[in-house]
Amino acid sequence: MNILLSNDDGIQALGVRCLAATLAQMGGHRITVVCPDRERSATGHALTLHKPLRADPVLEGFPSEVRAWACSGTPSDCVKLGLDGLLDYPPDWVISGINQGSNLGTDVLYSGTVSAAMEGLLEGIPSLAVSLASFTTQDFQPAANVVLALLEKLSLKPLAEPMLLNVNVPAVPAQEIRGMVLAPLGWRKYTDIYEKRVDPRGKTYYWLAGEVVEDGVDPRSDVQAVLDRYVSITPLQPDLTARAAFESLQQWGFPRFGI
Repeated sequence: MNILLSNDDGIQALGVRCLAATLAQMGGHRITVVCPDRERSATGHALTLHKPLRADPVLEGFPSEVRAWACSGTPSDCVKLGLDGLLDYPPDWVISGINQGSNLGTDVLYSGTVSAAMEGLLEGIPSLAVSLASFTTQDFQPAANVVLALLEKLSLKPLAEPMLLNVNVPAVPAQEIRGMVLAPLGWRKYTDIYEKRVDPRGKTYYWLAGEVVEDGVDPRSDVQAVLDRYVSITPLQPDLTARAAFESLQQWGFPRFGI
């Protein structure tokens, strides 16, 4: 398969390097990596419009058969540039990750990892966003093996239509992963705190801090699935329309357009 890899942790991140090496070892895959030249976490679906993008070849840290580029832009920039400027062939898959840290529940609205994969879907290419649910664990191999298993399943039973699958892998040894499950997004809640600080020049600045609130997690959600040591798989789409709300909103007297 032809596969385009990206991420939001940057070209030096261990996750994407582990995934690229694992895919290359399987043989038969044509791998291209286009990642930000530095960490771009929580940038959402931002695009660079007011300055030029630069992409430099990366010659170290990846297998020799993998073409890799460091891009000055956001994760979404990387995928767009890869598809429209750097690749001379259309990929069969766009895979974003392996991210350092989960992308569960409503976190996907902020996630550069998910946005990079969504950019692939917007171009009609099936995509995976893959995250390891830990900010400290350095063993990405179990998550890379999950990607291999998914690609094998999807090659035997292809998707009926392109979609984005958001995959979160619990940060436990491979033998402790209990399986893969399909789960809807949950609500991800934080005790957000903006710490007020003063810089050496006496000017005030603020730093976002806070902790994840695990109480009240929907027991059927992706959040709970990962807590229970399952790999969660959630199909995502770019259409944010709350279609069920149309009926109640029509009480204002506005007709449905096109009906």
